Amino acid sequence: QVQLVESGGGLVLAGGSLRLSCAASGRTFSSYNMGWFRQAPGKEREFVAAITWSGWSGEYTYYADSVKGRFTISRDNAKNTVYLQMNSLKPEDTAVYYCAAGTVSYYRGAAGYDYWGQGTRVTVSS
Repeated sequence: QVQLVESGGGLVLAGGSLRLSCAASGRTFSSYNMGWFRQAPGKEREFVAAITWSGWSGEYTYYADSVKGRFTISRDNAKNTVYLQMNSLKPEDTAVYYCAAGTVSYYRGAAGYDYWGQGTRVTVSS
């Protein structure tokens, strides 16, 4: 069982930055693929970014086209934490952001993740 707790959301002006954190419980954090998803009001949850487990060949990252070049996902296995650095924020980035953990190689879909956090709200004002 993995428990995930997100933090770092808030209100920011367009063009600003935020860093989201997701703290995970458990001793096998490094073996999980970690993802960030978001859900805007009235919309379906969508993929934002993912980072693979820390395997022999290292970690790989994946991004939605809408955030590529602006967001960066990273992980610190010693702290059982995954981060989402969000720069050049736009009003359309406004959403509740969710952290997720999974073990299958299906990074861009919610079905690839077994554990979810409660979410942290990000509001970007213009």
